[in-house]
Amino acid sequence: MAKFNTRIDKMQEKTISGFSKLSKAGKVRWVVENFFRDPEKAARELMSFWHEDEEQQRILDGFSENTISNYYLPYGVAPNFMVNGKLYTVPMVIEESSVVAAASSAAKFWLSRGGFHAEVLSTRKVGQVHFSWGGDSALLFRHFGELEKRLREDAAHITVNMEKRGGGVLDIELLDMAHLEPDYYQLKVSFETCDSMGANFINSVLEEFGSTLEIFVLEHPAFEGEGQPLEVIMAILSNYTPECIVRAWVECPVGALGSGCSGMSPEEFAEKFAKAVRIAHIDPHRAATHNKGIFNGVDAVVLATANDFRAVEACGHTYAARDGQYRSLSSCSVENGMFRFWLDLPIALGTVGGLTRLHPVARRSLELLGDPGAEELMMVIAATGLAQNFAALRSLVTTGIQKGHMKMHLMNILNHLEASEREMAEAAEHFKDKVVSFTAVREFLKLFREKKGSLA
Repeated sequence: MAKFNTRIDKMQEKTISGFSKLSKAGKVRWVVENFFRDPEKAARELMSFWHEDEEQQRILDGFSENTISNYYLPYGVAPNFMVNGKLYTVPMVIEESSVVAAASSAAKFWLSRGGFHAEVLSTRKVGQVHFSWGGDSALLFRHFGELEKRLREDAAHITVNMEKRGGGVLDIELLDMAHLEPDYYQLKVSFETCDSMGANFINSVLEEFGSTLEIFVLEHPAFEGEGQPLEVIMAILSNYTPECIVRAWVECPVGALGSGCSGMSPEEFAEKFAKAVRIAHIDPHRAATHNKGIFNGVDAVVLATANDFRAVEACGHTYAARDGQYRSLSSCSVENGMFRFWLDLPIALGTVGGLTRLHPVARRSLELLGDPGAEELMMVIAATGLAQNFAALRSLVTTGIQKGHMKMHLMNILNHLEASEREMAEAAEHFKDKVVSFTAVREFLKLFREKKGSLA
């Protein structure tokens, strides 16, 4: 019991009331004094990542709560991406070794083979009003036409500007889900949000719909005596958007694959590649890693443009399991002498509103891409995901994935060990045909430095 009380006392020492009201410097001070072995050093490091431009830092701080520093990630670019005949240099924010290099390699490979092709198949987004109703379901459906009219009328003050841009509420469906959960119904609403991701717009409309729904049933004479009033449980967009989907593909005669086959004949490469994709359709363990590779490319561009990579991931993985088994998002065929590799990706994005215009680097990303609309950005991102997938599979079925990874792994170890440029060059040459490990690299540097010292 004494040990338990001591543990509680120690926990209480690290609790705080009113943390959000402290100044930024005050937040830093409390954090470093309570959680770091060297508070002064920790404070210097955290504050060293504050933006030197106070206005820019104010904008960054406004994106979240209780901010004490900025977390940097590498911002790279992948040139030579031809999508629908237009050349792009694609911005990518990612910390994983060799991703940008792989995307760039695939882009260059397909540049001379017609580039990437892409089309947006649909841009519908979905939101739901979930509610409970213990009365006669037939009443709801009988008066749904009247209800739908009222829903649209009451939300008109929210939808008017979006409608002027060509968007708004598309369809409203009433779904009876009581066979799955007692008294459970929902309004399933389809939206078009044009170049905005539209989350705030959709949620505002849905909450208005919820209020209208409750009032409609409460006041309509047809629902008198139906027992408990209708109760809205929640009104929220869905991040699963299977009707907001983009397709990207590459294709060429099998014989034109020659330079990418690493010692195989083009025919052998094409068949082995296609089989690797089919395996990812069959085996969920392989599919998870396969699709993760696609999202290496997708997420990197989504992050660079300040879109919501978590929503994109959730939607993509749900779509991959739409038939009850998790499968590959990409497909491949080798027919009549033609190699074709494609990807269907559900992805909801924005190029106006939100952080896409507030974040200074996101603005530059969009400028780098030629200030695309949402549909063009969808196509560029899908092409990048496909390129990443192609590069990974090409490595896997030819030289193996580790060759490229080990180069970057070696550089990371050398940076950790504070190697000089000359030492890095010597290590790269030494480990060309050797296994890279932290111990081996450290031993190499030790011997190299001893040799260098003895010659001085």
